[in-house]
Amino acid sequence: MAAADISKVSILGKESIHCGIHLVPYIVDTVLTTLPASAYALFTDKNIANLHLASFETEFKQAFARKGSKSRFLTHIVPPGETSKSREGKAKIEDFLLLNRCTRDTVILALGGGVVGDLVGFVAATFMRGVRFVQIPTTLLAMVDSSVGGKTAIDTPHGKNLIGAFWQPEYIFIDAAFLETLPAREFSNGMAEVVKTAAIWNEKDFADLEARSAEIFTAIQTPSLNHSGRTKADRSAAQELLLSVIVGSISVKAHIVTNDERELTGLRNLVNFGHTIGHAIEAVLTPDMLHGECVSVGMILEAEVARQLGKLGQVAVGRLTRCLKGYNLPVSLSDPRIASLPGAKLLTVDRLLDIMRIDKKNSGPEKKIVILSAIGKTYEQKASVVPDAVIEKTLSEAAKVVPGVPTQDPITMATPGSKSISNRALVLAALGKGTCRLKNLLHSDDTQVMMAALQELKGAEFSWEDGGETLVVKGGEGSLSVPLQGKEIYLGNAGTAARFLTTVCALAQPSETTKATIITGNARMKQRPIAPLVDALRANGSKIEYLESEGSLPLAICPAGLKGSHIKLAASVSSQYVSSVLLCAPYAEEAITLELTGGQVISQPYIDMTIAMMKEFGVQVTREMDPATKKPLDIYKIPKATYVNPPEYNIESDASSATYPLAIAAITGSSCTISNIGSASLQGDARFAKDVLEPMGCVVTQTATSTTVKGPPIGQLKAIGLIDMEPMTDAFLTASILAAVAVGQPLSCRKLKDGSRSTTTRIVGIANQRVKECNRIQAMIDQLAKFGIETKELEDGLEVYGKPIPELRQGVRVHCYDDHRVAMAFSVLGAAVKDTVIEEKRCVEKTWPNWWDDLENKIGLKVEGVELTDASHASASKPTEQKDSASVVIIGMRGSGKTHIGGLAATVLDWPFVDADEYFVKKHTQGVREFVHEHGWPAFRTAETDILKELLETYPTKHVLSLGGGIVETAAARDLLKNYAATQNGIVVYIVRQIDEVVQYLGAETDRPAYGESVSDVFGRRQPWFEECCTHEFINHTGVAYTTAPLDEEGVSAPSRGLEHEVPFATSPVHSVLDEVARFFEHITGQRPNLSSNLTTGQRSYFLSLTYPDVTPALRHIDELVLGVDALELRVDLLKSPGGYDVAGPVVVSRA
Repeated sequence: MAAADISKVSILGKESIHCGIHLVPYIVDTVLTTLPASAYALFTDKNIANLHLASFETEFKQAFARKGSKSRFLTHIVPPGETSKSREGKAKIEDFLLLNRCTRDTVILALGGGVVGDLVGFVAATFMRGVRFVQIPTTLLAMVDSSVGGKTAIDTPHGKNLIGAFWQPEYIFIDAAFLETLPAREFSNGMAEVVKTAAIWNEKDFADLEARSAEIFTAIQTPSLNHSGRTKADRSAAQELLLSVIVGSISVKAHIVTNDERELTGLRNLVNFGHTIGHAIEAVLTPDMLHGECVSVGMILEAEVARQLGKLGQVAVGRLTRCLKGYNLPVSLSDPRIASLPGAKLLTVDRLLDIMRIDKKNSGPEKKIVILSAIGKTYEQKASVVPDAVIEKTLSEAAKVVPGVPTQDPITMATPGSKSISNRALVLAALGKGTCRLKNLLHSDDTQVMMAALQELKGAEFSWEDGGETLVVKGGEGSLSVPLQGKEIYLGNAGTAARFLTTVCALAQPSETTKATIITGNARMKQRPIAPLVDALRANGSKIEYLESEGSLPLAICPAGLKGSHIKLAASVSSQYVSSVLLCAPYAEEAITLELTGGQVISQPYIDMTIAMMKEFGVQVTREMDPATKKPLDIYKIPKATYVNPPEYNIESDASSATYPLAIAAITGSSCTISNIGSASLQGDARFAKDVLEPMGCVVTQTATSTTVKGPPIGQLKAIGLIDMEPMTDAFLTASILAAVAVGQPLSCRKLKDGSRSTTTRIVGIANQRVKECNRIQAMIDQLAKFGIETKELEDGLEVYGKPIPELRQGVRVHCYDDHRVAMAFSVLGAAVKDTVIEEKRCVEKTWPNWWDDLENKIGLKVEGVELTDASHASASKPTEQKDSASVVIIGMRGSGKTHIGGLAATVLDWPFVDADEYFVKKHTQGVREFVHEHGWPAFRTAETDILKELLETYPTKHVLSLGGGIVETAAARDLLKNYAATQNGIVVYIVRQIDEVVQYLGAETDRPAYGESVSDVFGRRQPWFEECCTHEFINHTGVAYTTAPLDEEGVSAPSRGLEHEVPFATSPVHSVLDEVARFFEHITGQRPNLSSNLTTGQRSYFLSLTYPDVTPALRHIDELVLGVDALELRVDLLKSPGGYDVAGPVVVSRA
């Protein structure tokens, strides 16, 4: 037998866990020497058998020959997958053993992953009342988790591992060489358990896992040759690292099992951190999601439960999230790998809670979860009882703030670190020389994205101290490398990171294998502007290409360096363009003179912040002055230099975030002190209290480092009048919320002189907010409208007309557009207006991940979780589901008016219109009729489907695409349409028109080839497909059925274009076809939701019921009939033909 170096781990007083590399000969020799038996029965699954069974068969055969043994070696292969872990699967193995006359001295070997180990172990525990067995795990998950501890079990329809036994194996052989054949996803699956063990037990091990993920992945990606690694003499550093990680994780579990083998004290429950919620998720998503992937999400959710209970800080949650992401594991239920699964729809809060009821850790109805108190430490040495309401709040996708006065009044709190300063400090420290310790760094999605990008560029090394409170940055002195071929830097919707990194990537060094750095983001990021920065860098010699839409990400940035000298940059859209160039300017080939152009510079305080921070890192920027006026010019001189990292840099707290607790004090009449933001702040938003809240009637006390606000009695906030918020544009959302309930007279010095109502707040200087995470000005207008608040959009801002709080509509669902500031701003309004539901509550993770916890624990307002039902998603309270402005696709019968309606829709939406027929002609250089005549219908349908795919890829957003009527004839095309709607928030509109009108129109149409069958038959076949593929239906009323007016070339009757006479279904001039198209398409795209105006509390409301058997005769008089009416009821049950089109038609025209 070849010698092998073994690391042994003791469990239950016996060194039965043997760890090494290339151990098959060692395993066979050890088993035969120490476990004599008449038969050795090895069980594995088909996948493992193909890889490793032959080597065991050979070794056993040779060993029998050497020892002269007459023992038998039996093998049996079970089907792979969790379904084998059942009563039936267990019975088949038992029958195999009985058929082969195995006796009680038989030794059973389990070769495989957790399924094989659990199943075969349970067989060993019960066969002949218990026989010896050996675990030989082949997956990382089985090595560090299921094989250690003697738990064996099978599943039932009621849940996982509900029937089983404790049965300790004689040996557990850990052969790390097996991992070389393990798919990368399965390796990540196992790393979830490794991370879990470190998280509950050993902070040092966790820090190593956190910092060395790339090295650990390398260890399994480098195959060993000639059994290298079997001995320490020929073991590589990567192999040694991998083995040490495995042994370390196993050692922790072995220690826990030794002290609580049968889970009598609760200690062993600690290894179930992440499993209470994780198992529930797995029960729904198996087999699509792996155990470790579900546990990874479970760990984050259970860490959030601990944070909600006040037992764990956000720093620890952030570290755990980063670490799991480092091993390519999902950390939320919104991860695309989960969200795209059909089963994801079944992950309701009630379903998960119900599954959690059946958990071995529970005591009766009480659910138990392992609560972390810090990385490497748990709150109790056992799982803790957690109320359902706490779990429900964590799992819910929406939140509701219960109105009231904060119980913590007077409130004193600190806000998280500034996002603006955190991102700038990360870039400065990474580019700098030496080591810098960053304190109070914001632990959020945005900073995680920035850190990950700088690591991909090999620009710095990061490590943690003080339990994660301090980030240690070892600067790379400007040395950056292009990421590996095929590796993109994904930035999500992190606008700050996108802008800063665009210039940073230009500094990277060329690579032999990779020509450019690709930076990309989510759908919204691909709409946000970056052209002014790219234009300036291109003009300076940088090579940057747009990979999709001109002016937005993704970008391909060649490592051409920054030339320097004179750079002109338009700075009227975002100050971040300026800061991006400033931060990288010292590393240009020549000293830079940066000249800002394009009119008024936006957010000057944030440019001043960048310059001040550069000075603290050793680089002095000079701003030129006008010699005549002595006023500063928008020209900056930056020398060539290298940043010198200060030993320590304290990051100021976020002033934008501070506006929310201060606003809560203002709206609830309470008092709040922000202890770490004052007049000396670098951030423009620090002026919010003095410039906004004080004129609204609040008492503001501000020192250099703190701000205290005392709100007036509830309902007595004053309107502001005119306010220019250009120095603090992000804070305008908070100001808008307070303005919505500000009904007091403004200060005389602030009153508007143009006759505006006294409750008007006019906010200007915020045009840049249209290109943030969403169009924030439009978002505020649309969402405030749901409460009954009137607003008016201005060229560079908006007006808000205040209304008393009791008159605001209750029970509103606020759509957040995945924008953290929208969510937090409306949570302020939720503190005053009952039953306000904030959808997409997790979007706050961008800047204040624990906002909802702090709102309850530190401010003292109760927060409840809300699960959004399918109905709520489809309701008018959420009209902006297509938050990424997905293109509108028009389908319907030939002659239904697709081109006409689509053209009108494009006009009102201000989007380009693309006709598939015209696109077809341009591509194939011949018309549809000629193509069909020459190539036939099948060839045309194939070409038509290809064009559909091309259109959806080329114009995914902000276009109106009109398709041919027969597009639904092809299954592949139908799948494209359904997939577009399901996965891209796509809008597919079916234009519905009465079939006799279509027949009349098509009788005169000659541009398209003839059907070859009746129009009615074609319609009958296609109608179910149109309905299957569409997300919305638009009823096109032309009035043809009720008038003899001729059709024009669009298939629309002349009377329907505006003549009232002879057209019962034609709308009046006040409600034209264009009005109805605008109402419909602006509503479904979220541009202008069609919401009813609010009724004043206590005011009577009136409705009119239309009880006609045929509503047509009433339509010409409808404007007179509805005078003074708040709602219109159409009794469809009384219509003479209540079905299908006959109902939809009257409903639509009545609504119009």
